[in-house]
Amino acid sequence: MGNEVVIKGVNDIDVIKNRIYEVRGMRVMLDRDLAELYEVEVKYLKRQVNRNIERFPEDFMFEISHEEYNSLRCQNGTLKSGRGQHAKYMPYAFIEEGVAMLSGILRSPMAIQVNINIMRAFVAIRHAIGAWQGVNLKVEQLSHKVDNLNARVDEILHEQNENNMEMSVQINALNDALDQLREKPSTPRKRIGFKQGNK
Repeated sequence: MGNEVVIKGVNDIDVIKNRIYEVRGMRVMLDRDLAELYEVEVKYLKRQVNRNIERFPEDFMFEISHEEYNSLRCQNGTLKSGRGQHAKYMPYAFIEEGVAMLSGILRSPMAIQVNINIMRAFVAIRHAIGAWQGVNLKVEQLSHKVDNLNARVDEILHEQNENNMEMSVQINALNDALDQLREKPSTPRKRIGFKQGNK
């Protein structure tokens, strides 16, 4: 740990994470950002890559198109408008494995330390995405439970409404019967049994 090179501005993983873009469904870093972090010129970095091109297959590094570059500029607003706007060659995009290869060809203590920090940034992004997907799954499960609960509540309310309708019909029938009893004139009933006055 005592041999670790202190590099101003690149120890902050958040700074590096802001330079990781998504192109063609992959997380990449552009040659210009990497050159700035390594404190070398872009043409030097590209020259080293081209001299060691066998280390950089297309699934490690590729040249982005004008459309992809313009899309990155529009989406992020972080790419400076003057950089690459009229460039003869478009930037190289390095995925994580390609960035790891760079430390082997640049061979400086700074390149090694920068790569360590870049790898940490890629790992931090993977962890953040994993955590977000875990939260997403839990939200989806909770949403499913809430939907099931809502369906059950609707079912119970429907049953309750049917019971209330049946009870209402029975109460109405009782009220009608009571009304009929109240409406009948009460005539005195004949007495049953022995009558004394008749002989």
